[in-house]
Amino acid sequence: MSSQAVKRSSGGMSQQDLFAIADRVLPGSGLGSYSLAEDIRLIYSHGKGSRMWDVDGNEYIDYVGGAGALILGHSHPSVVKAAQAQFERGAHMFGSLNEVAVHLAERLVNDIPCAEKIAYATTGSEATGYAMRLARAFTGRDKILKFEGAYHGNHDYAIVSTFPKETGAYPQGAADSSGQPEATVSTMLVCPYNDLETLRKIVDEHHSDIAAIIAEPVQRIIPAEPEFLQGIREICDENDMLFILDEVVTGFRLGYGGAQQWYDVKPDLSTHGKVVGGGGPLSCIAGRADVIGLSDPKLKGQQGYTYFNGTLHGNPVAAAATMSMLDELGKPGVYKRMNGFADDLCRETQKILDQHSIPAIAEHTGSLWQILFMDKTPRNQADILASDQVSMRKLDTLLMKQGQYVLPGVRRFVSTVHTAQDLEETLRGLDAACREFNQS
Repeated sequence: MSSQAVKRSSGGMSQQDLFAIADRVLPGSGLGSYSLAEDIRLIYSHGKGSRMWDVDGNEYIDYVGGAGALILGHSHPSVVKAAQAQFERGAHMFGSLNEVAVHLAERLVNDIPCAEKIAYATTGSEATGYAMRLARAFTGRDKILKFEGAYHGNHDYAIVSTFPKETGAYPQGAADSSGQPEATVSTMLVCPYNDLETLRKIVDEHHSDIAAIIAEPVQRIIPAEPEFLQGIREICDENDMLFILDEVVTGFRLGYGGAQQWYDVKPDLSTHGKVVGGGGPLSCIAGRADVIGLSDPKLKGQQGYTYFNGTLHGNPVAAAATMSMLDELGKPGVYKRMNGFADDLCRETQKILDQHSIPAIAEHTGSLWQILFMDKTPRNQADILASDQVSMRKLDTLLMKQGQYVLPGVRRFVSTVHTAQDLEETLRGLDAACREFNQS
C-alpha cells in the first residue's frame, strides 16, 4: 500500500502529525510501558498476515505479534469472520451467560490439561490476580512465592522484583513501581528461577505462610529446566500449597496443550490470555474445580467465597475469535510448521551473528525467540542482568530500521503465517544490521 493511501485512511495525517497529538495527550506518547526512541517510533496503520504498516506506509515484518496474542498473524480471515458475525449478533452482554462463552468454556475445559473448570477474566493480569486470590482463599494463607524477573501482569502483587536492578536478598522482594503499597510487597516472596535448592530453603522457612507458588514455564526467554517445574509440583504437594502455572504467554503457543503438555506437568491452576482471547479482551483461570468453585456467586456471604467480576468477562466477540483461533491451531501440522520456522530462523540467525563476530546467541523455546548478548542459555534473572543489554538494544534498534518490528530488548514471537520470504528478508536485514553494528 502506498504512503498516500495510508495517510488517507488515517484522516490525511502523517505519523509526525499524529505524534504531535500523542505528545500532548498521552504520557510518553505511548499506550503502556514501552516508549521507543524517536528515530524508530511508529504509529500502526494496519496489519495483514505476518506484516504491519505504519501510517506513513512503511512496512515491517512483525515479530511482536500483539505481545504473542496474534499467533495466526494479523486479520486472519477465519478470526475476522467469526468476530464480525458475533458483533452482528451482539458485541457485549453482562450479568448472564452468552451462548458462545458457554461453548468456549466447554472447549477450554476439554483442551487445557489441568482444567476441571474455568473462570473468565478480561486480561492476563486479571487472571493471575484472581488465581492468587483463589489460592489465598483456599489455603487460608497470605503469601505467594514468585520467581525473580517473572512477569505476571501489572497489578500490585505481580510487579514485585519483576524488573530488579540487582539480584539477591531472597526471599525479600522489591517494589517495581511508585504508588505500590508495602503490604503487597511484604506478602510476596521471591526466589531465583531454575533453583530448586534455594526454593526448598525458602519454603522450609515460610511454608506455613505460603498459599501458592506461581511460575512461568518460559520466564521471558528463560526456559524452565526439565526438572524445575516438576520440582515445584512436588514441593507444593509436600507443603499443601497450590501450584499456579502462568500460561498467559505459553498457553496454546508451545503446543496445543501449552507448557503443561510441553513439560508434562499438571498445576492446580493455570492462567491463560493472549491466544485465549483471540486478540480481544478475554482471559481465564483454569484448574481444580474445588478451587475455582470458590468464585461461585451462589456462595456470596459464605465462608471462602472469592469475588470475581468484570464488565467484559466472557465477552462474546473475543470468545468467538478464540473459538476460531483454536479451530485453526487444531489443524494438523500447525505447530510443527511454526516451531520449525523458529528453528530455522534462530539457526540461520546464529550463523550470521557468528560471521560478523557478534557475541550473541539466538535463543528460542518453541515459537518464542530473542537475540541475547551472552554465550549460553540463561538460567535466571542474574544471567540476564549480567548480559550486555546495551548492545542487545542497539542491535534491535538497527533491526527496526531494517523493517523488522521488534521491541528493543524484548522477547519476540513467530506466528503460524510467517513465510519463507519473511525468513529471507529477516536474515538479509540482520546481515545489514550486523554490518552497521560493527561500524558504529
